[in-house]
Amino acid sequence: MKILIVRHGDPDYAIDGLTEKGQREAALLANRLCLEDITAVYCSTMGRAMRTAEPFLEKAGLKAQYCDWLREFNETRVQLPYRDHPSGCWDLMPEFVSAHPALYSPTEWTQVDFIRDSGVPQAYRQVCDELDRMLACHGYERSGLNYTVRRSHHDTILLVCHYGVSCVLLSHLMNCSPYSLFQNAFTAPTSVTTIYTEERVPGVASLRCSGIGDVSHLYAAGEEISFSGRFCECYTDDTRH
Repeated sequence: MKILIVRHGDPDYAIDGLTEKGQREAALLANRLCLEDITAVYCSTMGRAMRTAEPFLEKAGLKAQYCDWLREFNETRVQLPYRDHPSGCWDLMPEFVSAHPALYSPTEWTQVDFIRDSGVPQAYRQVCDELDRMLACHGYERSGLNYTVRRSHHDTILLVCHYGVSCVLLSHLMNCSPYSLFQNAFTAPTSVTTIYTEERVPGVASLRCSGIGDVSHLYAAGEEISFSGRFCECYTDDTRH
């Protein structure tokens, strides 16, 4: 089985939709996804994700299942000492992360004080449980760090969602802390992340990522990559702080 995780197009957060650029990106994404033999589509119920999926669904003649568990993960807030009000758990300053190395532990990150005392562990568990329920419907049941294969196949399933929740999904599939991805990975708008099942012994599947945040469909069309979700490369630049 192949899983494609797509981030929504360049966002207009004020209306929970897409900018004109985001609409162009979604059209280019649709052309790319139509080259895949996609058998099932799962989409966030937030507007910017639904607008991103629409061109592909229309072109491919498919329908999506709309899932609340694929909504952006920053709806769960944490209180950080350097901010006056609660904020999303995945946007942390680097010096704060350095002071809390347990954030990178796949087993201890939920015990860091500002995480433990929030709704993040429960929200994380809910997303992972829903992901596993969906995979079980496709024949792969979670068993420890791997998956038991109940029905082996070459289907491709598509998830259209958001940056933060995609990090949660990947951390569960790759058995690592989500902060390894929150802090050290970036997926641009309409980027495609690809995960495959691998069965090296009968009945047991591990999941391996063959590419994170691929935007080759944008490069091929000469469409500039959106900066949404990134910060400047050099502090002296005024690109985005």
